[in-house]
Amino acid sequence: MFKVFEKTAAECSKTVTQAYSTSFSLGIKTLSRELREPIYGIYGMVRFADEIVDTFHDFDKKALLEKFKRDTFEAIEQKISLNPVLFSFQKAVNKYNIPRPLIEAFFKSMETDLYQTAFGRQGYDEYIYGSAEVVGLMCLKVFSNGDEAMYNKLESSARALGAAFQKVNFLRDMKSDFDERGRVYFPGVDFTDFKEDAKRLIEVEVSLDFEKAYEGIKQLPAGSRSGVMLAYSYYLRLFQQIKKSPAFKINETRIRVSDFQKLTLLVETLAVKNFSQLLS
Repeated sequence: MFKVFEKTAAECSKTVTQAYSTSFSLGIKTLSRELREPIYGIYGMVRFADEIVDTFHDFDKKALLEKFKRDTFEAIEQKISLNPVLFSFQKAVNKYNIPRPLIEAFFKSMETDLYQTAFGRQGYDEYIYGSAEVVGLMCLKVFSNGDEAMYNKLESSARALGAAFQKVNFLRDMKSDFDERGRVYFPGVDFTDFKEDAKRLIEVEVSLDFEKAYEGIKQLPAGSRSGVMLAYSYYLRLFQQIKKSPAFKINETRIRVSDFQKLTLLVETLAVKNFSQLLS
């Protein structure tokens, strides 16, 4: 009957991913079957931690996050948890030897969200690393599956991909981050006076992240390449729409990619994947 529990836990992490992120859900579906469960497990854990600091306004966020962190490391050490999301996460951590410092850096960034609303350059870089780059590295541990040479070669690209995704999220969510949580992540940026020059500087930085990430994606194993490329394509499309939008619009509305555009990207990615398989 333990297999039933394992299956139920995996389904919980899958449900969390599908409920919170259409783009990542579509990307995971195009991964090789054996990679999907651990990636759902990673996303489920980081999503719940992020949810604590972002939306649990009527509760003691600090206490909840501390407990969630303790429960996470306890699950990893004991290889069991009655929290199905944490059970799924610990399976991925223990199977693919995800290093503890990556998880600690993630929780450090989540803790920062409890008290910090503006960042200098160093704090911003540290936050990006902990909140996003380490998630890319956790996923790379799954994709490289014990091949340390591959992991080391693609580490910087995986970090760049996580950074690109997070910075695009910051641009997309500038209004809600400021209105609902009082946060402005970009160093030196005044939300109430966000100008084109500041927007362009951010866009140059994000473009470099995307370029570096793409070089790594091309070198991923076939089983993970299409899924990561789909997520990359979605975020690149979103970034292109943000670039076309004036700075004042970023302050007024949330730019998004339509469901039709997401479906189009999925079809295009699958077409490339199937064509590549025919050639191989």
